[in-house]
Amino acid sequence: MFTVVIVGRPNVGKSTLFNRLIRGDEKLKAITDSLPGVTRDINYGRAKWEDREFIVVDTGGFFTEEKAENIIQKQMLEQVEMAIAEADLIIHLLDGKEGAIPDDIETARKLRQTGKDILWVINKIDDPSKLNRVFDFFIIGVDDLLPISAITGYGMEELIDKIIEKIPEGIQEQKEEEQIPKIAIVGRPNVGKSTIINSLIGKKRMIVSPLPGTTRDSIDTLCKYYGKKYLLIDTAGIKRLSYYKKEISKEVYVEKLSYFKALRSIERADVVVLVIDAIEGIVNQDQKIAGIVAEQKKGLIILINKWDMIPPEERDKKAKYFSDEIKRKLWFVDYAPYLTVSALEKTRLTKIFPLVEELLQEYQKRIATAELNRLFSEKLKDVVLSSGGKELRFYYITQVSISPPTFVLFVNDESAIKPHHLKFIDKLIREAFNFKFTPIEIKIKQRK
Repeated sequence: MFTVVIVGRPNVGKSTLFNRLIRGDEKLKAITDSLPGVTRDINYGRAKWEDREFIVVDTGGFFTEEKAENIIQKQMLEQVEMAIAEADLIIHLLDGKEGAIPDDIETARKLRQTGKDILWVINKIDDPSKLNRVFDFFIIGVDDLLPISAITGYGMEELIDKIIEKIPEGIQEQKEEEQIPKIAIVGRPNVGKSTIINSLIGKKRMIVSPLPGTTRDSIDTLCKYYGKKYLLIDTAGIKRLSYYKKEISKEVYVEKLSYFKALRSIERADVVVLVIDAIEGIVNQDQKIAGIVAEQKKGLIILINKWDMIPPEERDKKAKYFSDEIKRKLWFVDYAPYLTVSALEKTRLTKIFPLVEELLQEYQKRIATAELNRLFSEKLKDVVLSSGGKELRFYYITQVSISPPTFVLFVNDESAIKPHHLKFIDKLIREAFNFKFTPIEIKIKQRK
């Protein structure tokens, strides 16, 4: 599909323009704020205007290699250059409020060297009275300048028309009939989520550094495994919720937005991969993240990452330790499979995909009512349970939905049902119909 890449130095409004262009795809919106450098990773979205569609790519701030002060900025620059190489059209976004600066001239020169189609767009022109600001930008050596305001929408129709003009006829991608499974990678900051995705796709798609909180947005990446497509969603590290209730600085404010964006990524996902640090073990925050996944009834796979840092002679003992810890601390998702992996050495990472496929098959499995009631007739025939002096009888069960498999159980007294009864029914269904890895939901109704 035709790809439009937004490039510019930090804080010129790239993410705001990205959000306006993909306004129909709310779940892909980038975090925007006046804090420079908020966007660190590449973010993809799909824009649709009338009958034309195109991909929009939001990038981190573009600057010259000489000005890259640290490893993160150098990786940001690599990612922007990778996005430019994939672009059909580049939008060089400039700050109409601040005016042209030497960095803009140098960026324009570098972009011209790519030989790509370029639109030179002056942002922060909120109304016609500020059009005189555009004249400052003739210094970059172009005549066709487009004034816009990404915040108010001024000039956006003209910009869209220019983009549509650049899209060749017949380039529209045919819509795929297949449903691409969505896999959200979640976990605390700095447990290796982005490294896992980079290892799976074989590109430096995410910025990776030892600094916690490097990923602050939720990023979508397409991945293929034996010809099957998967959408990987990398999320910002989720900190304690109490962390977000404090009086916060601007930097922490962006982290707060990232937290809620990660929660939305879990909502979007078909399967959630919870990454746990093999060195630190399962901590309280890992339990809380698993609890969020369980509440939303999503499929869950647990990855114990950084296994390369466990000495070989200790791995059998450590594996037994984690097996016991998962049963003890994550008992409420005891159906979730787990793997020990090394994102750095790419050890056992591809085992995720067969697990995803198996989990999804179970997640969408439907059991006939006759089979369910045959099971209940065999296992619970003439069984009468007592609860608080009340006689409890199970009458009838049926499956009402999938994703997750949801069952309604009819009883004589709804108030008599206790958690251990539900656990018993859960185990009965799982063993009889091979629900190994998926969450299932059991609802109770009283038969009048």
